[in-house]
Amino acid sequence: MVIDGDTIEIHGQRVRLNGIDAPESSQLCDDAKGFRYHCGAKAAAALREFLSKSRPTRCQFVSWDRYGRYVGSCTRVDAVSVAGWLVENGHALDWPKYSSGAYASQQAAAKASKRGIWIGVFQAPWDWRTNHREAEHSPSKPPLGLVSPHALAQSWSCQPRRTCPQISSCDEANWYLNNCSWGGKLDRDSDGLPCESLC
Repeated sequence: MVIDGDTIEIHGQRVRLNGIDAPESSQLCDDAKGFRYHCGAKAAAALREFLSKSRPTRCQFVSWDRYGRYVGSCTRVDAVSVAGWLVENGHALDWPKYSSGAYASQQAAAKASKRGIWIGVFQAPWDWRTNHREAEHSPSKPPLGLVSPHALAQSWSCQPRRTCPQISSCDEANWYLNNCSWGGKLDRDSDGLPCESLC
């Protein structure tokens, strides 16, 4: 099962693909004509289609990341590297911090051929996450403290159980994440951002 452009799930185990970084689920990029599109969602869809053509996918453990996620090097049954394919087709970037440049040649080929995100303008996913978190904590947004916890408790409840499509705002998603026993399920890739289409 594909969670996002660089995370899959095999037999209930989430696996973060080693050495690459794909656009986040809610990240927007510009295409060749300057039109914005959901490049993170497009990367996930491309990965889903790629994996469906040769099953099963096999992963070799590399490490645990700082969020406690399993990080692995994965291949399809035909021995094609999943991370390498994503980078070569412009759906993810080589992440030198973790790859030591292992996918640099695939990235250069994708860039030269203007494949995937290279067709237009985009922000590296690691920079996008940093900027997104800074924007979330910007003083230009009214702090949650302006609404009393009692008022929040009256409008949002841990029952009935909710899913991201049922949630109407990032503040609501964060409230569930921090106050409900099941809230962690809203943060599918364990990056601290629940319901990334909203946050």
